[in-house]
Amino acid sequence: MHNGAMTTEAAGGRRNNGLAGIIFVLAVLLLVAGALFVADGYGRRRAYDILEARATNAAELNAVLLRTVLEKQRSLPFVLSQDRDVITALRSRDPALLQGLNEKFEGLLPGTRASVIYLLDAAGLSLSASNWNQPDSFVGVSYSFRPYYTRAMETGSAEHYALGTISKRPGLYISRRMEGPDGVLGVVVVKVEFDELEADWRRNSDPSFVVDGRGIVLITSSPEWRFMAAAPIAREQIGPIRESLQFGDASLEPLAIRPLALRDQQPDLVRARLPDMEKDGSFLRVTAAVPTTNWTLQLLTPAAATIAESVRTAQLLALLFLAPLVGITGFFLRRRNLALRRAQEQEQSRLELERRVAERTADLSKAHSELLSEAEERQKAETKLQTVQLELVQANRLAILGQVTAGVAHEINQPVAAIRSYADNAATLLARNKFDPLKDNLAAIAGLTERIGSITDELRTFSRKGTGDAGPVAVAEIIEGALLLLGSRFRQRAGQILTKVPAPDLKVHGNRIRLEQVLINLLQNALEATEGGPSSQISVRYADAGEQVELIVSDNGPGIPAHIMEALFTPFNTSKDRGLGLGLVICHDIVAEYGGRIEVETGSNGTKFTIYLRKAG
Repeated sequence: MHNGAMTTEAAGGRRNNGLAGIIFVLAVLLLVAGALFVADGYGRRRAYDILEARATNAAELNAVLLRTVLEKQRSLPFVLSQDRDVITALRSRDPALLQGLNEKFEGLLPGTRASVIYLLDAAGLSLSASNWNQPDSFVGVSYSFRPYYTRAMETGSAEHYALGTISKRPGLYISRRMEGPDGVLGVVVVKVEFDELEADWRRNSDPSFVVDGRGIVLITSSPEWRFMAAAPIAREQIGPIRESLQFGDASLEPLAIRPLALRDQQPDLVRARLPDMEKDGSFLRVTAAVPTTNWTLQLLTPAAATIAESVRTAQLLALLFLAPLVGITGFFLRRRNLALRRAQEQEQSRLELERRVAERTADLSKAHSELLSEAEERQKAETKLQTVQLELVQANRLAILGQVTAGVAHEINQPVAAIRSYADNAATLLARNKFDPLKDNLAAIAGLTERIGSITDELRTFSRKGTGDAGPVAVAEIIEGALLLLGSRFRQRAGQILTKVPAPDLKVHGNRIRLEQVLINLLQNALEATEGGPSSQISVRYADAGEQVELIVSDNGPGIPAHIMEALFTPFNTSKDRGLGLGLVICHDIVAEYGGRIEVETGSNGTKFTIYLRKAG
């Protein structure tokens, strides 16, 4: 009986153990199934985040590349619209000048990467083109119906993406209106094609395409998609699009891209078939706005493989995490292993943290050294710039002396001749014992030598190198010094000079020599502007304006040309055949250094320069 009871108990224990084992197995299966389900969702979310981040970066990079191409090409029409050769040829329509323009446009293509450059007159007729010597030349073709012409005529500039009516090649037309004194002269147009950009997209990124505001594909890494629509276009819009000939006879069919239905909110997943695919695939679609346009860039990143891999990884991690729960022995062993692994990871984290701290410290030290080096280099550059500026001012001053040398020599030669005459007369008077007239002659000789001395002193002072310290300087001294050096040139070349010299107590803040240099520059310009004109007149006057003193130089010359006036104080901008275009730049810098400014008014009746200087106490 005891043995039977034991057998029954053993059998019951085995049944209980079997039931417990079944329950344990069922519990484990349920736990594993739940863990796999959760891991699936987690893996998908992680894959979406990775895909979206990668695709967003790629889309933004492609958008930046496209914007770079656009910005580079947008400056070309503006520059050409200001080009003298273009303006002259357009005004005259001289065949020789237009042919020169053809060759000039053709020579610009390799450097600018433009497809075609051409010039339209005010009526929309093409006069010159870079493809003048090709069978599909634009020369002689009227483009008055094209939007890039009509919009440029209305607003001054335009951009229009379309299929070429002659070349049948798509591209962006960038146009700029050209103005003349009598109205609109014409329109300069640059056509940009994006073949190289599309090839770069094909090599370096996932399928990408750019759509306009209506959803029509303009630029794409898959040429088969060009002029298709990202979404169906309303029927009433198709007619006007076809009539505009913007996309030729393209079908404007919607792309074979359809969204995938998801059980919760996820990124934009779509199903599409690329031209080189045998069947549809799933893609994550991201969009990026193309700055300065109404275009939108869309990029498709293959999603199936990444999602599957992420789900597999997450499920595998879940199984590895649940494995220790299968048995008590395994649980304790797993806990011990986890403890050891955790300690090892902590140690590795500590070592990694120390390594990163050391690297960061080294990087900071290197950056600090580089900043110190850059600061030193910048200081040297600023010092060198100041030296160059001082040398340039001195060179300008010596150039002025070179120009007035002949006049000063003439100015000195007259009193020297008079001194010789007075000396001869003095000898005669002395021989005749006429002492009173002799004294008058000697006094005249002394006055003339004093005059010569004042002129040579002014020359020595003006030619002295260095700026000198700024301080109170009399306005009268500035005007008198400048007129002393330029006096003979005025008497020889100018018809009339009017001066208004202030009282000696009116002073401004600055340095006398440098301010004389400014005034001499302006007076010489006035001399050259009025040279040869009838009734030439130059005036130098002043005005006391409270805290400022206005020093005004005006002439009745023909005025400054408009193209020079636009950048008057820009280096190397000059209308003189032998001029360097630095005189007014130096004047501007000198006056600005003493807290003043120069304003210019010009017209057909003459030019007026007004120098504003701070009044000195």
